[in-house]
Amino acid sequence: MVRLVRDSWAVAEPHADEVARFFYGMLFSLSPGTRELFAVNMEVQRSRLLRALVHVIQMVDRPDELMPFLQQLGRDHRKFGVVNSHYEAVGTALLAAVKKYAGDAWTPQVERAWAECYTIMASAMTEAAAADEGPAWYDGEVIQHERLSWDVAVIRVRPDHPVPYQPGQYVSVEVPQRPRLWRYLTPANAPGDDGILEFHVRAVDGGWVSRALVGHARLGDTWRIGQPMGRLAVDRSSDRDVLMVAGGTGLAPMRSIIEDLAQYGDNPQVHLFYGGRTRDDLYDLENLQMVAMSNPWLTVTPVLENDPEAAGAEHGTLADVVSGHGAWDDRHVLVGGSPSMIRATVSRMLVAGTPLDHIQYDPFTMD
Repeated sequence: MVRLVRDSWAVAEPHADEVARFFYGMLFSLSPGTRELFAVNMEVQRSRLLRALVHVIQMVDRPDELMPFLQQLGRDHRKFGVVNSHYEAVGTALLAAVKKYAGDAWTPQVERAWAECYTIMASAMTEAAAADEGPAWYDGEVIQHERLSWDVAVIRVRPDHPVPYQPGQYVSVEVPQRPRLWRYLTPANAPGDDGILEFHVRAVDGGWVSRALVGHARLGDTWRIGQPMGRLAVDRSSDRDVLMVAGGTGLAPMRSIIEDLAQYGDNPQVHLFYGGRTRDDLYDLENLQMVAMSNPWLTVTPVLENDPEAAGAEHGTLADVVSGHGAWDDRHVLVGGSPSMIRATVSRMLVAGTPLDHIQYDPFTMD
């Protein structure tokens, strides 16, 4: 099954955008009521579908990693109003879309493999959704909006009930400026007694939600916050030290984990490479350096891509700088940033000799 699914997807993947468009067109034809679950603009949703699909295909032979991801996805999808009857239409549309663009690679054996794979996915998601007794989402009030620069803001939200996230996990949010256009954000703080979530948001080109949040989030706004997802974490009981690689606001999960670790005196050694184009992009560097001064287990290395005159930093892309230090084959590696940054960094680290099973990153990082 694994080989057939991966080989056929390799043929269809160059047409990934067309696959996504065909999938949603087929889905809305088979089940017209599902159209109401999505925003008018489908661009973000199409890219999110593809990232999820690629992530599943990458992990289809690693059930210990795949099943928790699918279970989280199933619980999270309750916020859309997804019910069991929708899954049959989704499966039919998915297989039709891949079949159309896999061409001659699509055979009866391939179709059976995809059907088996989707059945595993749908079963894990529906069972997890049915078993979850928590709310489909949490309401939260914006209590602070601080604009650090023209394209970065820190937004703090107080939920009406504590969101049960772990340091490093992310959540989906729906904001009044962009109804039904859910976006994934990672709390940049460890869970606290006050329940407040701190989000670091960068306005990206074409980012409908991120630009609205940076420029137009207002005190008193009510957000919907979905179930926590993601598996980025540090095991304090492990003998393996930690390498963190963070680009821009991809720092958020690392910052949350570091803040949590700072409660303890005995931690693994953590080396954080924190990168941006210029010094201004490293908006939280001073705070991180202060944390490192009082926590000898933490080392912070700034990395600047387009600021050659700046002192006190290494220069180049994060992928170049990190892989230039060696294989890091004895480290537990966490990577956060834009999809392109993650792809480049993970690829270079694999070439340098970092074992794939030592590297963790989340598939949903930026919309």
